[in-house]
Amino acid sequence: MAISDISIKNPVMAWMIFIGIFVFGVISYMGLGVSQMPDVDFPVLNVSTTWPGAAPDVMESTVTDPIEEAIMGVQGVTEVRSTSSLGISSIDVQFDLSVNIDVAVGQVQSKIAAAQKTLPTDIYPPVITKTNSDDTPIIWIAASGSVDKKFLMEYTRDVLTDAFSTIPNVAAITLGGYLTPTFRVWLDPVKMKSKEITYDDIISAVTSGHEEVPAGFFDTGTRQISIRVPGEASSAGSFEKIIIPERHGSPIWKKIVIGDVARVEDGLQDLVSISRSNGEPAIGLGIRKQPGSNSVEVAHAIKKKVADLQKYLPKGVSLTVRFDTSQFIENAADDMRFVLILSVILTAIVCWLFLGSFSSAINIFLTIPMAILGALFCIKMAGFTLNTFTFLGLSLVIGIVVDDAIMVLENITRHREEGDSRVQAAIKGAREITFAALAATVAILAIFLPVIFMQGVIGRYFFQFGITISAAVAISLLGALTVTPMFSAQFLKTPKKTDKKSFMDGIMDSFRVWYKKVLAVCLNNRWKVVVGAFVFFAVSMASFYFIKVEFVPSQDMSMMSITVQTPAGSSIHFADDVFKNIEAAISTRKDVLGMYTSINNTGGSMSLTLKQPGDRPYDPKLGRKPTQSDIMNEVRLQIKAVPGVSVVGIMDMSLMGFSARRGYPVEFMLEGQDWNTLSGLCTKMTDDMIKTGLMVDADEDYKTGVSEELFIPDRKKAFKRGVTVQNICDAIDAFYGFEQIAKFTNPDNGKRYGVVVELEDKYRTNPDDIDLMQVRNDQGQIVNIGDVITKKENPTVLSYTRENRQRAIRVFANVAPGKSQGEAMDAVKTLAKKLPEGYQIFFTGSSQTFQDSFSSLYIALILGIFVAYMVLGTQFNSFVHPIAVLLALPFSLSGAFIALALSGKTLNVYSAIGIILLM
Repeated sequence: MAISDISIKNPVMAWMIFIGIFVFGVISYMGLGVSQMPDVDFPVLNVSTTWPGAAPDVMESTVTDPIEEAIMGVQGVTEVRSTSSLGISSIDVQFDLSVNIDVAVGQVQSKIAAAQKTLPTDIYPPVITKTNSDDTPIIWIAASGSVDKKFLMEYTRDVLTDAFSTIPNVAAITLGGYLTPTFRVWLDPVKMKSKEITYDDIISAVTSGHEEVPAGFFDTGTRQISIRVPGEASSAGSFEKIIIPERHGSPIWKKIVIGDVARVEDGLQDLVSISRSNGEPAIGLGIRKQPGSNSVEVAHAIKKKVADLQKYLPKGVSLTVRFDTSQFIENAADDMRFVLILSVILTAIVCWLFLGSFSSAINIFLTIPMAILGALFCIKMAGFTLNTFTFLGLSLVIGIVVDDAIMVLENITRHREEGDSRVQAAIKGAREITFAALAATVAILAIFLPVIFMQGVIGRYFFQFGITISAAVAISLLGALTVTPMFSAQFLKTPKKTDKKSFMDGIMDSFRVWYKKVLAVCLNNRWKVVVGAFVFFAVSMASFYFIKVEFVPSQDMSMMSITVQTPAGSSIHFADDVFKNIEAAISTRKDVLGMYTSINNTGGSMSLTLKQPGDRPYDPKLGRKPTQSDIMNEVRLQIKAVPGVSVVGIMDMSLMGFSARRGYPVEFMLEGQDWNTLSGLCTKMTDDMIKTGLMVDADEDYKTGVSEELFIPDRKKAFKRGVTVQNICDAIDAFYGFEQIAKFTNPDNGKRYGVVVELEDKYRTNPDDIDLMQVRNDQGQIVNIGDVITKKENPTVLSYTRENRQRAIRVFANVAPGKSQGEAMDAVKTLAKKLPEGYQIFFTGSSQTFQDSFSSLYIALILGIFVAYMVLGTQFNSFVHPIAVLLALPFSLSGAFIALALSGKTLNVYSAIGIILLM
């Protein structure tokens, strides 16, 4: 017995199927997360190793290379990219998408542990972390105010961070511009020289005179009393009073305290980063959500917490939501919901107009919520979110899910018009059309089956799209074979035959007459029609050359991320001054709502929040309100005009998130053996890229022009004076480094801070000040460091980068306004042909995803046609008839390409999916 017969004879069962799918679909929808893109867990690990003070070339050869060699032996590794900079080695390890990242962490740890013996003994242990391009803050909150800087740092870390961490689905919080509270011991070399005190005397004094340990307890028989020896200094003043008891092991008979040779400050670590909110000093709290959670709900909870905290903030402290990516997600989700509802309404109206019966339209209409809500249930069960790709699938499928129901209804109506009762017409009509409806559904699924099995990064995104459409289409078939026959058997009404025809019948009759005439002409001129059709197809394919190709189209998110670089070797104070001028220029813009700035010694970044498109002021030059792209171009020119700006890069956030690393639309690695040759080739490449007019913001991550001061030990002089190279290195590191020698407990909050020894700032501006420093020899005598070293300024680089253990430099750029990503990448390929032998490029990041995606889509299109042929061949029981049907497919390409060319739109992954849908 057919399922349609069961539904007709048991109408309650059909209604229960409909109601069950409806209810569980609504429940699933309420629990679905909302995000911009599918949550794809890229299997990428970062191995970070710190060796304070080590030069980039030393880090590359001594730390990075051994770790890379060990990691390359881990199974599933597809790419290893490293950066060796001053004191830091950072290695990104990318695995095949099928690799379990948690298992990979254990394997990498084992390999590094085995290689530990080849690494320097005084480096910090390598730190392994999982990274993800989507693992970025959804909201930046700025904490600012007129309070003491140290108090703001402590309040942010101890109160605000904990307050936001307790919000459900908050994964982690990143602090921007945060400086760790630190007990600073500022050494004065002049005073130390006058009292013949060296750095190791001070360290020895702190070690012996600043300590607190639990010392057991008393047991009186009736009570137990703990014993504590409060030997730690409790303030900067008490720390300065710590006595220096000896010099090189020999007692000092005259009292000398630390305050006699140093200044102690309860302050902050060295200035390494600065953050500002709308030009005001601030600390940024970047809040990240848990994977798979609802970005919009998490953002709402965060903003509610901000509102609640405002009531209890200390006087002078304020909290401001400065950068909110969830706003675009919320707006986009609202737009997609509106599109879905509008699509449902328009589809229902079309069905009503063409079917000519309200009851028939209702019958068809029931299929839509059943299919959509059923798909939402499947999305929930699969662990997906409501995102661009699932919304895309739901919106595209609305016009498809009614096909099966219309086929079944029309056949039932035909039998009803022939005189059968409602039940008889429903049984006969549903039985006759079941196989055809099944075949039509399988043919649609056949098109999207290859999409589900697409490989690579883009396959992870389109997997959700394919599952969504497939689930909706399959459930629509269930509705067509259960609800539609049941509803027809109970409520179907057929119009009475009269001489007066409806308006739609009149239109269809006129169309039928016209079509009959055209068909007759075509049949009488078959070869002319065939030749003309192929000529039209060939001519239409020429329109492809006028279509621009890109990965994804840009969207107006009303926000942008800007990277600014200052000249190589700039200080953070210089970069700070440059950014103050940039902020002053941007603050004059009436289309900017807010800005958050983060500064370091190489430059920094800005996150701009723009006014919504409808709220932006009218631009007389453009003759309209500016788009985000217009504003990006103007901001780029404004920043470039600021003195001290070396490079500007503006990232369109709507184009990010399609690769394991967030990057630019044009990004590639230039690989070779010699660093100097590589650097020269990269400089020429970036210049030529800009000259093409297809790219802007072209830059590379290999920066020369940086200097380092070498204090080279003179071994002969050192030997004569009884000083070892180790003595010299330790002394210079203590004076110029950031060495932690002890811990200190803040009595106000009970927190433990580090105690660091460092040279006073006024002695850190001139390399010749090294002559004021002293070291003690093996006889306990004082020796001037300047007497046992030579000074030399040496040119160096900021960092060395490698790709799969080969020397490589990353080059990146944005696409110029009015140009396409495909044009830019073709231009790069042309430039790469001029590279000398032994040097080559390969695309990475979004550029690599662009290439892989279109290759996968082409394969999916071909496989879809092949599967469709198999389904049609099975349906018609013929090898020839499916070819006649599939001959219509090329003309869908003609229509798509002509439409894209005339409208000026691009061929991208979304329009490519639309073309596949036409199949």
